[in-house]
Amino acid sequence: MVLALSGPGQTAGIAVFVDHVIADLGVGRSAVSLAYMAGTLSGALALPWIGRAVDRFGVQRVLALVALGFGSFLMLLACAQELVGLTAGFVGVRALGQGGMSMIATTAVAISVTRNRGTLLGLTSSLGAAGISLFPLLAERAITVLDWRYTFVAEGLLIWVVVLPLALWGLRGAAWAPSADEAGPQSPGSGTGAPAWPLSVIARTSMFWAMAGAIACSGLVSTAVFFHQISVLGEQGLTPAQAAANFLPQTVAGLGAALLFGSAADRVSPKLLMSAAMAMHALALVTLPLVAPGWGALLYGAALGAAASGARAVESAALPFYFGTASLGTLRGLTQSVAVASTAVGPILLSLAHGWADSYRPGIMGLALLCAVVAVAVCFARKPRTSLSPPVSHHDQVG
Repeated sequence: MVLALSGPGQTAGIAVFVDHVIADLGVGRSAVSLAYMAGTLSGALALPWIGRAVDRFGVQRVLALVALGFGSFLMLLACAQELVGLTAGFVGVRALGQGGMSMIATTAVAISVTRNRGTLLGLTSSLGAAGISLFPLLAERAITVLDWRYTFVAEGLLIWVVVLPLALWGLRGAAWAPSADEAGPQSPGSGTGAPAWPLSVIARTSMFWAMAGAIACSGLVSTAVFFHQISVLGEQGLTPAQAAANFLPQTVAGLGAALLFGSAADRVSPKLLMSAAMAMHALALVTLPLVAPGWGALLYGAALGAAASGARAVESAALPFYFGTASLGTLRGLTQSVAVASTAVGPILLSLAHGWADSYRPGIMGLALLCAVVAVAVCFARKPRTSLSPPVSHHDQVG
């Protein structure tokens, strides 16, 4: 539920407001796009701090503060009269909604579960994504009845009414599971009873940077292609209605992939699964010139949706698998920060490539090559070893 209610801070949840904001505030589309990019990048900077707070104070307290702030920034967006207020609102909803709520939701599951962690993280991601996908439709209908400003107010109230009680009473059991003997498949450091990995040691492992780089690449590519989807598929002969309808197979395939990849992470090396997800990204993009109305577009959309959701599910399971849960909030804060920042850059890069070549195909092929390089690089990441440095206890680290 927490992940689903991050919807108002996700790109899809905000996109339905853009035209109404432009018309009401009398600003250009490029100005709103720049405000959104600035808000996204600025919001990404706050995520490592939120992650550290989760490690130090626990998911319950931090989620309560994040929900309180998220609702407040939605209220701020409802009151925006010019670009400065709009940008400030974007900073808050991107940092606390897309970043903080999403990170805390999956972290709460990861630190509380020791068996079948990957499967349950995949289920969380799948159900959360299903809830997020409903927000654009619900928000658009609410705007026609309430106006866009009151719709932002309604979303803020929804966060306060639902998420605050969940944080205060529903997550009382979300804590680091103390018994190491319950742990499922693990590598060094992944047992819940194991000592914490120092962050300085984790930052020196190739596996951490492989996972962070892969999730950043996935976010950049997915957002770039989805943001320009109407135009990209328009070049392949699809009408705007057909291109918009392609979001449906993307969503459906993404839900299934989150469950499949998450469950597989309990049995297969996460780095191999991440490599497979990035290879799927590359394969889907390479086939774009062959896409045409009908089955070709359907398969293209399904492959892209499955690759993006699969990468997110694997990243959620990989960090506790390789490094344990004692520093999980800090780690997920760092990777989430990189991922959120990459989503701000992707659409601009593809737009610049289109302006240079007067076609999306060269830019898409460049993104496919990037995904292929990352898929290969992840395979060479070494499994972390506890012998890298003497670990310290969780209490010593956060104290």
